[in-house]
Amino acid sequence: MPTEPAIMRDLSYCGKEVRQYDPDRFATAMFAPHALRDGLFSLYAFNLEVAKTREAVSEPMLGEIRLQWWREAIDGIYAGTPRRHEVVQPLAALIARHGLTRRYFDDLIDMRAQDLSDDAPATLDALERYAEGTSSTLVWLTLEALDVRSDAAMAAGRHVGVAWALTGLIRAMRFHLSQRRVYLPDDLITRHQVDRRNLLELRPEPAVAAAVKDIAALAGSHLQKARALRVDIPKPAIPALLLASLADTHLQRVAKVGYDPFDSRLAVPSRFVGVRLAMRMMTGRY
Repeated sequence: MPTEPAIMRDLSYCGKEVRQYDPDRFATAMFAPHALRDGLFSLYAFNLEVAKTREAVSEPMLGEIRLQWWREAIDGIYAGTPRRHEVVQPLAALIARHGLTRRYFDDLIDMRAQDLSDDAPATLDALERYAEGTSSTLVWLTLEALDVRSDAAMAAGRHVGVAWALTGLIRAMRFHLSQRRVYLPDDLITRHQVDRRNLLELRPEPAVAAAVKDIAALAGSHLQKARALRVDIPKPAIPALLLASLADTHLQRVAKVGYDPFDSRLAVPSRFVGVRLAMRMMTGRY
């Protein structure tokens, strides 16, 4: 990997945005071939633009307007008339160069509309579908941007995407709840008899930890399924799947704090991310 000054000197607008606001994906992108990195940065910058909708608006209607802007921006890209925008134009170049699947963009934007509601997912299955729609779709687009479309890679991409999203929701639960946003599914709240008042007041209790443990177990099972496909995955796909290694690290930390989503240690960035990913790359693993 190049030294940090060289990275900063050569980064595009999208690269700088991803480095600042999505450092985990930035780290994985640095293990892709140099010629493909800017394309990945444009894809990840698009994801940032859509994912931050809830935080960027003061009311749901404004969020819908923002998401509609991005729907129309994707329409324009596929119609050959991309908007003048620092993310849209490089993204349009990536789509034209690699023929990225339109449906994945549509699904990702549509699923992000759920962020505009404070209602909890009804079931763990519903949370899993949200994770696939917001995260697996991005992994699939990343694979296509790396010119990988094998069935095994796409199947592994689904599992890695779901695991990464579920892990991220656990780590961000304290933040989301502070905004009265509940991603803990209703069926887990009922099953473990979680006190909703304690939950919204960020009070640790065994019931919350038990519910979080169920989500972590689901994330772990997706990582196992992804790795079961490893022998059939072409090596160029690995940068898209390296999030599995980071998800593993985060899940281990979640377990160490007793599955307490309010433990402040979960918000601390992992150390030695680049080294850990480099070791995975050298062994052809994710």
